[in-house]
Amino acid sequence: MTRLTVKALIAVAFWPSLFFFWFLGPFVFLLLSTTSSEVCARLETRDEFVTAANAALPMLVLQTLIYAVPVVCLVLWDRLSPEPARTRHIATCIKLFAVATVIGAVWDYGSSLVCDGYGQPFFSSGWRMTSYLPIVGLLINIPLYILTFSLGRAFSTRDDITEDGVVHSKQDNS
Repeated sequence: MTRLTVKALIAVAFWPSLFFFWFLGPFVFLLLSTTSSEVCARLETRDEFVTAANAALPMLVLQTLIYAVPVVCLVLWDRLSPEPARTRHIATCIKLFAVATVIGAVWDYGSSLVCDGYGQPFFSSGWRMTSYLPIVGLLINIPLYILTFSLGRAFSTRDDITEDGVVHSKQDNS
């Protein structure tokens, strides 16, 4: 398989996962991973809340694995055609992704504990502070999305086309 073919196959995984999972996914996973208001009314003890919040953990792990697909694609692209500048940007993407993942997980888990049904103070106010984490997550995700998008665009652009649109017939059989 040629290097261009492999790059194209990675692009087939990268672009749909970037747009679907990173732009639409947060809304879907937010609905699936937090305790809904219908469940909250039925929870009466601290143990029931912890059990409901812990039930969200498998969804959080799945969410993180799915969200990692674009970052993994960037790493694979970089392995095919390494460039030091892009490698540093990918390392930045990985760091931003890790921070965003931790913040998102704490927010999702914490939001499962905040809903207290009958106004009973089961948990410390620290968990209530997790309601501010989406703002922090947004401040981290905006540069992450921009950097990931620009790296994906740079990697998925053909190397054999110059700026004036001329295709150079370079055979790459590696």
